Amino acid sequence: MHDRRTHAKRITDEIRQVLIEQWDPIGVMDDPEWPRDEYDSYIGELYRYLARGESAEFIARHLCHLEESMMGLGRLPESVRLPVARALKAIDVSPRE
Repeated sequence: MHDRRTHAKRITDEIRQVLIEQWDPIGVMDDPEWPRDEYDSYIGELYRYLARGESAEFIARHLCHLEESMMGLGRLPESVRLPVARALKAIDVSPRE
């Protein structure tokens, strides 16, 4: 059980790193004083999408949806978010026994 929890925490941390280092649509991570948990509310859903094997295109569309509907930013083409989606897809989310 502990190994599974550790594995899930590692995945969560890796998703967080991609979101703050490669996504950061509102640009808050340039401020070292800003909390590193700014995008944590999106991690669980992204984790589930990755575990389900959703495509990079699907994840890119989801990121654009978050930017538009949750953050009130303008709509970007999904292709702009494909590199971020591919970085998320590179995270090993396979279950551990």
